[in-house]
Amino acid sequence: MNTLSKLSPQPLFNYFEEICQVPRPSKKEEKIRQYLLGFAAKNGLESKTDTIGNVLILKPATSGMENAPTVILQTHMDMVCEKNSEKVFDFEKDPIEPMIVDGWVKANGTTLGADCGIGIAGQLAVLSSKELKHGPIECLITVDEETGLTGAFALEAGFLKGSILLNLDSEDEGEIFIGCAGGIDTVATFSYQEDNIPNNSLAFKLSVSGLLGGHSGDDIHKNRGNANKILNRFLWRLSKTTDLHLADFNGGNLRNAIAREAFSVFTIPASDKERMLENFHSLAESVRNEFEFSESKLKITCDEVELPETIIDLESQLNLVNAIYACPHGVLEMSSRMEGMVETSTNLASVKFIGNNKIEVTTSQRSEIESRKYYAAESVESVFKLAGANVIHSDGYPGWTPNPNSEILKTTVASYKKLFGNEPTVRSIHAGLECGLFLEKYPKLDMVSFGPTIRGAHSPDERLDIETTVKFWKHLVDVLENIR
Repeated sequence: MNTLSKLSPQPLFNYFEEICQVPRPSKKEEKIRQYLLGFAAKNGLESKTDTIGNVLILKPATSGMENAPTVILQTHMDMVCEKNSEKVFDFEKDPIEPMIVDGWVKANGTTLGADCGIGIAGQLAVLSSKELKHGPIECLITVDEETGLTGAFALEAGFLKGSILLNLDSEDEGEIFIGCAGGIDTVATFSYQEDNIPNNSLAFKLSVSGLLGGHSGDDIHKNRGNANKILNRFLWRLSKTTDLHLADFNGGNLRNAIAREAFSVFTIPASDKERMLENFHSLAESVRNEFEFSESKLKITCDEVELPETIIDLESQLNLVNAIYACPHGVLEMSSRMEGMVETSTNLASVKFIGNNKIEVTTSQRSEIESRKYYAAESVESVFKLAGANVIHSDGYPGWTPNPNSEILKTTVASYKKLFGNEPTVRSIHAGLECGLFLEKYPKLDMVSFGPTIRGAHSPDERLDIETTVKFWKHLVDVLENIR
């Protein structure tokens, strides 16, 4: 603690550091929920939870603002839990370790949780302030945004009273968001048989690491490497020149994060060792050259290891490797409605041996157009069905259709221009926000989303820009004062 105590504004950064001390993995939010309810009790504020575990904290209007419309400040309480492979860390027990580096706040070897911890800190700073001027406020903090939007899906009609919603879950200061992509997950499961390892075999561990990763929506257009695709490319190519047998494939993690690391164990005939390594080094040089500017820390290694107990049958191996090679990843279409925006994308998130002779491949698709979202998901489905996998889709979530005539948008833009002297960018975001789901329950909500600059979200490179956090706070305070 106290790493951020000298940063301004306070108590914003102090609350953020407190939040960093509270474990809050998705679907395991009990500790952060109790922290929030304890905060409300300590500050004499009314609070409540619904059946799914969302928290609502209410603060009355300040003097003279009683007739202003009720404003909902909205964030989510869970965080993406990613760490570097060498970092020993338990996200269910250990506190995040924030540190200040060159004008940024980042964590020591893990995700920082500024997504959406800094938004929560903003809520708490507003709720605890005795000086700010504002109308009635409801602070909504939802559960499980990162892995399923569970809290937003389950939000009950009548839980909220406000007519205006400020979503504080954006990551680009100077940009005001009025729409977002919808999304859906597509999961393929392969079954395989265990085979014995041929005589006179050697085993190797193929590793891809050092990639930037990042958010599968906000960073999907930045030409970042996908560890699953890169590793599979090696398996596919090497299997053309040697009798390669796959024993394991473990790549990526969360559905909404671009895979940063992937590892595989395979066997080959001992007599093919030199030829295999020669082909490996040749391909590794080519791949590193491809990502020379976008992934300067990419590391690709192939090391001899002990023989595994078994390998998978050759037919299943070919189906898996060919399907991953054919499965699309990245931007599928750019938007024709908003220049420079991604319309539709897909993320090959993870490949895991999950036990019981099963291999699970998780992907996620996003689009600002509902029909395109399903088209992308069905395209991925067809690839894996052709390879004999069982494929299922999640229920998905809707996008948020932009309303350029929004009254709260006008207030938010005018506030930004007054404070900082320049026009903010107004746009839609390719990442998913909970706003689309809120509109299903509360169709008359007037909404915008804004926040400080966060880079590397959903990866251990996540960092929060201090200067833009100051601007975010000033902007939030001024918007609240001008909603009447």
